[in-house]
Amino acid sequence: MAGLLKLGVLISGNGSNLQSIIDHIEQGSLNAEIRIVISNNPDAFGLVRAKKHGIPSAVLKNTDFKSKDDFDTELISTLKNHGVDLVVLAGFMRIISPVLLKAFPARIMNIHPALLPSFPGLNGQKQALDYGVKYSGCTVHFVDEGVDTGPIIIQAVVPVLDNDTEETLADRILKEEHKIYPQAIQLFAEGRLEVKGRKVRIKNL
Repeated sequence: MAGLLKLGVLISGNGSNLQSIIDHIEQGSLNAEIRIVISNNPDAFGLVRAKKHGIPSAVLKNTDFKSKDDFDTELISTLKNHGVDLVVLAGFMRIISPVLLKAFPARIMNIHPALLPSFPGLNGQKQALDYGVKYSGCTVHFVDEGVDTGPIIIQAVVPVLDNDTEETLADRILKEEHKIYPQAIQLFAEGRLEVKGRKVRIKNL
């Protein structure tokens, strides 16, 4: 892949992981450029972040499309029109369809606030607290057709404290998310991720 890795970032809300990616790019520790930020929520604060940094954005509202396929067709078209190499999910609150997976095979990444395969789906932090685990964390993985079931790229571990609330645990996990997501994207940019079945091998470690 010649030059900078071209990213399309999909968001639905605050976009703090988007901000972390922007910061790492601007600091020179991530050899990528964000070609487009796409939100399915017109009020997402992540759109404000994109505008502040001069990054193009687009809003695709779920309700503007007759079907999920119509939404995904427009999403794919927007990503491809901006020459995107890697699709980065940063709090995008929609299930990724086989149509999108087929358009970007092994080129869609997600971050999840738990140590997968434990506690997939929504509210990973609450699930961890309710279960009583001593450690939680976050996982960057490639997306497949399941819910948070794709091959794992990087994980970070966070201790669960006796006095943790969902919010305090989430805050501590988020700090780690902001570290490992740019790292995973950089490894992809360097061509160092090799997927074999369920396993992701990081070359030249």
